[in-house]
Amino acid sequence: MKIIPKKWLLFGIGAIIFFLIILFVGMFSVLSGGLSNKQNDFSYSESEGKANVSPEVERYRSLVANYAKEYGIHEHLDLMLALMMQESGGRGPDPMQASESKCGRIGCITNPTESIKYGVKHFKSVLEKAKGDIKLTLQSYNFGGGFINYVMKHGGKYTKELAIEFSRMMYQKVKHTGNYSCVRPESAATGACYGDIGYVDAVLKYFVGDSIQVGEFKNSTLKLIMEEGLKYKGHPYVFGGSNPITGFDCSGLMQWMFNKGGISLPRTAQQQYNASKKISSSEAKPGDLVFFEKTYNAGVPVTHVGIYLGDNKFYNSNGSGIQYSTLSGYWKEHFYGFGRIASFN
Repeated sequence: MKIIPKKWLLFGIGAIIFFLIILFVGMFSVLSGGLSNKQNDFSYSESEGKANVSPEVERYRSLVANYAKEYGIHEHLDLMLALMMQESGGRGPDPMQASESKCGRIGCITNPTESIKYGVKHFKSVLEKAKGDIKLTLQSYNFGGGFINYVMKHGGKYTKELAIEFSRMMYQKVKHTGNYSCVRPESAATGACYGDIGYVDAVLKYFVGDSIQVGEFKNSTLKLIMEEGLKYKGHPYVFGGSNPITGFDCSGLMQWMFNKGGISLPRTAQQQYNASKKISSSEAKPGDLVFFEKTYNAGVPVTHVGIYLGDNKFYNSNGSGIQYSTLSGYWKEHFYGFGRIASFN
């Protein structure tokens, strides 16, 4: 038997390994490119954010996520939860109000699972027709697909003015039916009573962008406090948690953050409220504490707390995790008051 020289044997093995590596890298690049393209098809320029919604809507998060993943628009999960908050607040058998888009009439969908499945599917369809314009997508979810055609003939991009024009035009065609009414004072003032011309802003108020940057704060102590808190952004809420090892509940996070700035806080939200100087909403500044009531049955008035950041935003640990939130919707309904532990002028 002829013996193959060792150097040729090693060369052959090396060539095979090199070929396999090239093949693997090529396949990975194709797959990665495909996945990337799929994601970029639905990218948009709005600030990424979290849905600040009621528990009734939040309970549907996993179901919406499943269908969002199935239809390839998982990156819009929180936006669709914000949409559901505006449509129904998570109540009723059709929480995404998808009946009209499915069968042309209200009430044909009779269970939440069907509503969410069709609502997510319809959202994707509208998103594609709107060419990724999120505001156009949202307004068309309310107005119907005809609004997309109208916008494409008038500049190709959503504006509030176009929404008012389209609503006014459509209302003139259907007002004789008596099925349409002015849902907002501005609708009555402009004669734009078809659908809801304020729908985009109404949805986006539940969609909180992470627009607060620590560098915006001039006070070094407040920067230190926020830098510490942001280390845990996205971590889950843990009832009774008061440190990074156990995780954080709302007051535990505040106590830990302020302690890093050399400021001592008591443990619970109620105790922190009692220890703070009471101030009005007009006096509230970044670094103040914002308090809420009746978020759960605790036997005391104040049940939740966060650190106020200005512009109606605050940072906190809640049932959706450690995140930025906004003083609207659910939180506005449960707002209790502001308190000042320290001045960060």
